[in-house]
Amino acid sequence: MRFLSWVLLPLIASTTTAIPLNVGTTSFTDSAIDSGLALKGLNALALANAFTKFNLKNGCNPAKVKIRQEWRSISKPQRRKFIQAVKCISAKPSILPPGQVPASIHLYDDLVWAHALRTGAIHKSGYFLVFHRYYIQMFEDALEDCGYNSGLPYWEWGLDVDGPHLSPLFDGSDTSLGSDGEYIPDREPFTFIPLGHNESLTIAPGTGGGCVHTGPFNKNEFTVHLGPYIDQDNNALPTPDPTLPDNPRCLDRDLNSESIRRWTNFRNSTHYILSYDNVFDFQGNLDGDIRATQKPLQLHGGAHGAIGGIARDVRISPNEPAFWLTHANLDRVWWIWQHLDFENRQTVAFTRTWMDLPPSGNATVDDYIEIEPHAPARKVKDLMNTVGGSPLCYVYV
Repeated sequence: MRFLSWVLLPLIASTTTAIPLNVGTTSFTDSAIDSGLALKGLNALALANAFTKFNLKNGCNPAKVKIRQEWRSISKPQRRKFIQAVKCISAKPSILPPGQVPASIHLYDDLVWAHALRTGAIHKSGYFLVFHRYYIQMFEDALEDCGYNSGLPYWEWGLDVDGPHLSPLFDGSDTSLGSDGEYIPDREPFTFIPLGHNESLTIAPGTGGGCVHTGPFNKNEFTVHLGPYIDQDNNALPTPDPTLPDNPRCLDRDLNSESIRRWTNFRNSTHYILSYDNVFDFQGNLDGDIRATQKPLQLHGGAHGAIGGIARDVRISPNEPAFWLTHANLDRVWWIWQHLDFENRQTVAFTRTWMDLPPSGNATVDDYIEIEPHAPARKVKDLMNTVGGSPLCYVYV
C-alpha cells in the first residue's frame, strides 16, 4: 500500500524523542502527535482497512459509500446545504402522537427527545458508542431527506485548540453553525460532578454564555423547545417528564478554550486509539468512566464542554447543531481504533444501564439498539462495521 507509506513514513519516529504510543511496532514523534499528523496517518490506515470490509451483498460498495469529512474540508456551498438541511429538519412537524411530548413541536425536537428518553441506557453503558453511531446515522438519513446527500461532517477538535471561537464552525459566518453565545461577564466558574464520580470539577467560564447572536441558528432563526434538564447548580435532573410544556428559548452557547485544550487535543485522541486493546479500557477512558479511570470528563465530556451552553445538558445536548459533528468525530476515533485490529474489536463492554443503575446485566452484541419511531431496532453486532451495509455505509477521511 504505497499510499499508506507516503502518509505514515514521515511520521514514524527515527530518534529517541518517540513516546510509547504504539500500534504494532510503529511509533510517532511528539511533533507528529501534537500536530495531528499521527492521527491523520492512523485515519489513512483505518480507511485502507475499511475498504477491505465492504458487504457487497448488503448494499454497501465503494461506489455508494458516503465520505464523512471534517467541516473545513467541505466546500462552502456544501456547508450551506448542510445548514439548510438542519433547518429543514427543524421545520418539519413532529411525528410523535399528539400530546405525548407537548414540547416536541418539530421533527428536530423528536430526535432530541429520542436521546433524552434513553439517556440512562446510552451513557456510561455498553451501548454508549454503538447507540450514538446509529443515532447520528439516523440524523444523516434525515439530512438526506432534506436534500443533503453527502456524508455527515465531523468536527476535529484538535484543529481548534487555539480557541473554538476562531473555528470556521463557530465564526458566525453564513457557512458556520453560528457564533459563540452573547458574552455574559462576571460569571463564576462552572462547577459540576461528572457522571459517576464523587468529586466536583471546576472549569472557568467560556467566551459566551448567552444566545447565539450571529450566523445560522442565531436567536432569531432557531428555537429550542425541550428542557432544560439540569438545575441551576448544573446537576442533572431525574428522568425527563414527557408531559412538560413547550419551553421556547434561544440556543445558548459558551465556547470554552480550556476544555478543548485540556481534553480534546490531538494528543488525547491519539492516546486513546493507541493505548488500549479492549473496548472496556478504550471506551471507559475516553468517556471518563470511573470503572475504568479516575480521570473524569475526558474526550467525550471535554467535547461537550468545549461548546458549552445547552451542550452541557446531557439529555438534550442534540439541541446544539454542533452535537452531530462532535459525535461524528467521537465515532471517527472509535472507527479508527476498530480498524487497527478489526476482527478483535467487534464487542461491547459495561452493562445495559448507566453505571448499572438499576442493575441490568452486561450488554451483548445480540442486544438491540432502539430509536423508534425514527429508525428500526438493530442488533448491536449489525452496527459494528460502518461499511457493512444497511443501515451503515460510510467512512471517514
